[in-house]
Amino acid sequence: MTNFPQIGPDWTLFLDRDGVINERIFDSYILDWSAFRFTEGLLANAAKIGAAFARIIVVTNQQCIAKGLLVQDQLDEIHQHMCNELQKAGLTVDLVLVATEFKNGLPKRRKPNSSMAYEAQALFPSIDFQKSIMVGDTNTDIQFGKRLGMKTILIESKEIVKEIPDLRLANLSELSRYL
Repeated sequence: MTNFPQIGPDWTLFLDRDGVINERIFDSYILDWSAFRFTEGLLANAAKIGAAFARIIVVTNQQCIAKGLLVQDQLDEIHQHMCNELQKAGLTVDLVLVATEFKNGLPKRRKPNSSMAYEAQALFPSIDFQKSIMVGDTNTDIQFGKRLGMKTILIESKEIVKEIPDLRLANLSELSRYL
């Protein structure tokens, strides 16, 4: 990667969900598995991405729960399907962490706050944020990674992002070119 150090077997990959793992539905939400579409090329490159990292953690803001559009069990079912399909393709997700409150709500779990990263580190004490990459498609994703000293990758979309990432990619599958 351009100015990235060599990624070793002890690195952690943090991934946002919408716009990174699945196609993002702007101004709406993924409310059931039938609406979930993996981003271009991800499943074909999942094994290479999965093999490069010790851990893969999904950190996602999902205020659709706070809005009453989904209940936690429904969201968990979507994530279980997502993890199963990624596993079949060769990428194991070790943990999915979800912030379900409203934007600016309490508790302050949503990205860019660092709560979900510290929760992951509590479960996997070997996580070193200096040996971690955050991949996201929004300002809050890049801020989340930077606050923790991670390398950051922006997946470009129609989202206007002012934060400067370490690397910009069209989609997550392109990460495989740098591994």
